[in-house]
Amino acid sequence: MKIGLLSDTHGWINPRIFDHFEKCDEIWHAGDIGSIETADSLSAFKPLKAVYGNIDDAVIRRSFRENLHFMSEGMKVWLTHIGGYPGNYDRRVRQELIDKPPDIFICGHTHITRVIYDKKMNLLYINPGAAGYKGFHKVMTVIRFQIDGREIHDMEVIELGERSSETI
Repeated sequence: MKIGLLSDTHGWINPRIFDHFEKCDEIWHAGDIGSIETADSLSAFKPLKAVYGNIDDAVIRRSFRENLHFMSEGMKVWLTHIGGYPGNYDRRVRQELIDKPPDIFICGHTHITRVIYDKKMNLLYINPGAAGYKGFHKVMTVIRFQIDGREIHDMEVIELGERSSETI
């Protein structure tokens, strides 16, 4: 299963995403989608799994959940928007991470790209950074990876370019 992972599009899709995700089987969006049109464009391109984020309106919140738990190949995945990071997980998710840890914990919100194996929680933490141009980040990023059974491989952080007014 080839996955294209992004977050924090804030209502804008960098056209390069479609090239980078062309060979992906699914797209996973970790919130702050920004508009239902953005979600519709992504889901028309590839099957979409997504959660809403703190900037998303009622239309998006009716279409997507705050937390999405699912299996991909042999891996338990938890997709949410605000989740913190290893050593500083958000209090909203902390107890559930302890009680029912996923194999892969994915969140967005911070606009900071991070991939960390959390030894204490025995999970892979992934934040794809921000794919949109709104925010404080300097470079727009997405992540692409593959899951084969219980193995994750070929993970790539893809830089889409600098965030500036010229990107829109």
